[in-house]
Amino acid sequence: MIEFSATQIAMLLGGKVVGDGNRQVSDIAPIETAQAHQLAFLTDAKYLPALDTTQAGIVLITSSLVENISLPSMEGRGGSLILVENARASMGQLLQLVEKTINPVRTGIEQPSFISEGVQIPEDAYIGAFAYIGKNVHLGQGVQIYPHCYIGDNVRIGDNTVLYAGVKVYYNCEIGTNCILHAGVVIGGDGFGFEPDEQGVNHKIPQLGNVIIEDDVEIGANTTIDRAMMGSTRIQRNVKIDNLVQVAHNVQVGEGTILCSQVGIAGSTTIGKHCILAGQVGVAGHITIADNSIFGAQSGVAGTIRQSGTYQGSPCFDAMQWRKAAVVFKQLPEMYKQLNDLSR
Repeated sequence: MIEFSATQIAMLLGGKVVGDGNRQVSDIAPIETAQAHQLAFLTDAKYLPALDTTQAGIVLITSSLVENISLPSMEGRGGSLILVENARASMGQLLQLVEKTINPVRTGIEQPSFISEGVQIPEDAYIGAFAYIGKNVHLGQGVQIYPHCYIGDNVRIGDNTVLYAGVKVYYNCEIGTNCILHAGVVIGGDGFGFEPDEQGVNHKIPQLGNVIIEDDVEIGANTTIDRAMMGSTRIQRNVKIDNLVQVAHNVQVGEGTILCSQVGIAGSTTIGKHCILAGQVGVAGHITIADNSIFGAQSGVAGTIRQSGTYQGSPCFDAMQWRKAAVVFKQLPEMYKQLNDLSR
């Protein structure tokens, strides 16, 4: 286990040490449970009292939180503080470095694996055991393909993209640079398209389009993004998708949008830029959602949203109005009883 001193961490993050600069840590933990060998971080004023009791060896703290207060002495416990502009951002930077230590970039081709004839594997790429690489696949520099991945024919994957174990990418799909696809993600499965005949038998409509995932997209475990019937299902750059999300055929997801766990988006819907869909939000098909729209958990988006705002409920409407309505809803049984008493 690698140890770092408070002084080394402060130099790395551009922070200021308060206390013992030689204090060493080798792990990271929440401030409530951290021990002497661990680093914790603090970004919210309500957690300031934890500084009096934490056993953390080093605490990374947003400097603005302590501008007008006396810092508690951690010297009795041998601990130190590191003041930074934004402790959460600095912690993220530090965790990225830790991740590179515990999960280093891999290179080489493990066996057994199958790589179609003529496919060029960059020298700095990694192909895990039991991976399948189809015909005419293009892999960028530094691509990481973990074991049991399936890459169909004519797929293109950009530089430094990581596909963790068991990812499946169907034929003709495209994935940009610096993307992360977590275990079990399926890209390019058929869209859910059927047409009943006069006898009520459902006949499959071929799904001949593809999926295009632009740069800097992260997709959580077991999320599925369906190929378009025609054209492309498109996930624009810097979109972040949680686990267990379903994106249907021909959906367009705008730049910087966040889709939380168990979101479901029906076909041919367009979601604007920098939207947030919280857990279990359901979105109807063939509608458009304005940029910068936010939807609370379990909201149902039944129609087009033309104006950015914060929405809640099913069907959703303005979140502030929904909160007022929710208060009244809980009182309806008593109000109903009162109304009956008055009518008598």
